[in-house]
Amino acid sequence: MGNVRTVYDISVTLGEESFAYPGDTPYSREFLMTVEKGGFYNLSKVVMSAHSGTHIDAPFHFIPGARTVEQFAVQNFIRTAHVVSIQDKEMIRPHEFEKLDNKPGDAVLFKTQNSETGRCRCGSFSKEYVYISKEASECCAEKKLGIVGLDYIAVDRYGDMECSSHKILLGNNIFILEGINLEAVPPGRYTLFCLPLKMKGAEASPVRAILI
Repeated sequence: MGNVRTVYDISVTLGEESFAYPGDTPYSREFLMTVEKGGFYNLSKVVMSAHSGTHIDAPFHFIPGARTVEQFAVQNFIRTAHVVSIQDKEMIRPHEFEKLDNKPGDAVLFKTQNSETGRCRCGSFSKEYVYISKEASECCAEKKLGIVGLDYIAVDRYGDMECSSHKILLGNNIFILEGINLEAVPPGRYTLFCLPLKMKGAEASPVRAILI
């Protein structure tokens, strides 16, 4: 046997654990044909947002004229990742970066109470969740991160019409990985895979995110 590696699936299940941000299109799937009802095969139709479930935001989501998902090489979605445990029950603050030993381009995934309480996979949206502060987002830019991940469907505080964290991160060409579930993942260093669908002109895409 070769080296045994642990693989963590950090994606939420669409249609069971996932939920939509208020005003966004909820995920749904319906069968157009089933073998059980005399069809030749099982065939279903999916309706969802580009931000459904576990998904990644490209710069074009908030930055006019910026690059869309398919304009990035697939290697951009495979990164060294640092899972950082956050005890603060309100927000991620700048001091969390003091001991972060990252290289430019690395991913940082924040494991918060959103994972610990099951809020990230409960199937319904809550206005109360741990978010990334504007100042922490500025630290992400200073650290030259490549991907920032949060265990909730949005990185900004609910009701923040400025969307400061989105604009800071995406404005510095940092991908945002939202809707992950880190409940079973110990803090540490991993390899992250979060490959988006190859959709032309997309500002975001659902992903199947894993850590090895």
